[in-house]
Amino acid sequence: MRIVVIGLGSMGKRRLRLLNRIDASIELLGIDGRVDRQEEALKQAEEMNFSLKTFSAISDIPESLEIDAAVISTSPLSHNAIIKECLTRNWSVFTELNLVADGYDENMALADKMGKCLYMSSTPMFRREMKYITDKVKNNQGVINYVYHVGQYLPDWHPWESYKDFFIGNKKTNGCREILAVELPWLSKCFGEITDIQSQSMRQTKLDIDFCDCYNLLVTHADGHKGVIIADVVCRKPVRFLEVSGEDLFITWRGSFDSLMEYDLDEKKEKNIELYSQIQHRDGYNSLIIENAYEEELVDFLAVLAGEKEAEYSFEKDRVILDWIDKVENNS
Repeated sequence: MRIVVIGLGSMGKRRLRLLNRIDASIELLGIDGRVDRQEEALKQAEEMNFSLKTFSAISDIPESLEIDAAVISTSPLSHNAIIKECLTRNWSVFTELNLVADGYDENMALADKMGKCLYMSSTPMFRREMKYITDKVKNNQGVINYVYHVGQYLPDWHPWESYKDFFIGNKKTNGCREILAVELPWLSKCFGEITDIQSQSMRQTKLDIDFCDCYNLLVTHADGHKGVIIADVVCRKPVRFLEVSGEDLFITWRGSFDSLMEYDLDEKKEKNIELYSQIQHRDGYNSLIIENAYEEELVDFLAVLAGEKEAEYSFEKDRVILDWIDKVENNS
């Protein structure tokens, strides 16, 4: 199998090393217009002892070289055109979050016509804490309430570059929008389809941005559950705190691999839920980010690519989520 990773920034390099870890027999190629990023990816490959060829553009790859799939890890506003080009070349596609629905209808139709896989990333669905919480909620008979705060100071997302040069600083693909696009899919799977969102927004920072940096949402789900979500790019300390409560259920999670707690109704005390025997963490990222779910997501993609299962998430589902985010932003 031959897979090309398009975009060799931090996420592209992550996808490369995880694909090699999953299956060292996969032949990996990388594409990036920046020579320095190609060099960084080649250095990583050398350090991890796997083979990698890099190119500056899709058109540089020889037509005789058969590609099975592309992993698109460029900035979101570039995805539409790249997805179309990959599908036209008869490549299946794995794409990071798009954050905008540009070209969804055309690319879904093209994938269907070409008989190719069009896979939408939704990494939290593969995080073990989310799976555990989802199972608990689905097996609970009562109505659930949750409070969820996700935040991190915008300049700290990629401290090695200016937030003005990173897509989270662009109004169309801003950091709060990305947080919601990351979290709402798994919350919808856990608590049920979203039926209403009431929102408030504000500006707290003096950052040079043209969008709100904090959103407070009241979310209603079809199953009767309700939640409060705070999404911001203000917190100087990265935060991911979830509290799920009902008459027969109380769970908290502080975002780290070892912080999932459940209240034992019989013993009247909280117990730590251990879900990992080993974690994968990369230096340079905040402590809440582990790579296990990213790897499990790629395993799922390869299974979908092999025709063994259906994808966990889809462009159709993502468009629904993006419509809700548009409504939130338009109400700000």
